[in-house]
Amino acid sequence: MRIFVYPGSFDPVTNGHLDIINRASRICDKLIVLVSVNTAKTPAFTVDERLELLRLSVGKRDNIEITSFSGLLVDFMRKVNAKTIIKGLRAVSDFEYEMQMALLNHNLDNEIDTLFMMTSIQNSFLSSSAIRDLAKYGAKINDFVPAQIADIIIKKLKK
Repeated sequence: MRIFVYPGSFDPVTNGHLDIINRASRICDKLIVLVSVNTAKTPAFTVDERLELLRLSVGKRDNIEITSFSGLLVDFMRKVNAKTIIKGLRAVSDFEYEMQMALLNHNLDNEIDTLFMMTSIQNSFLSSSAIRDLAKYGAKINDFVPAQIADIIIKKLKK
């Protein structure tokens, strides 16, 4: 069974994330969307809120699991017997950091590889931080996040 893991902060999930989730889920038997807990960051949404936003966005899909983990990604990969990390890239600037992380993860466990997926052109400018900034000021974000979560994000972040 080919198990892929798509880790991220998803703070909040965007249409760009959803694009990668949809495409990655078609090339593996099981996709685990992993909300990573990064103690160095102060997220706008709690882990439970991010998990719920993902569940509302993705819906019930047989080959997609949504969960969270705190610790090294390679430890989670071993725990679920996954060998492939999925990472979405928007621009060259994303690649440098993601390549460094891919090489580090592969060095920690040489059975783990990272598969980079370019985001669709219509989502190439999206980031969770941009969505948070727009939502703080009540801007319309419906074109950038799944429709079913737009109001939840605005309600949580609007000043």
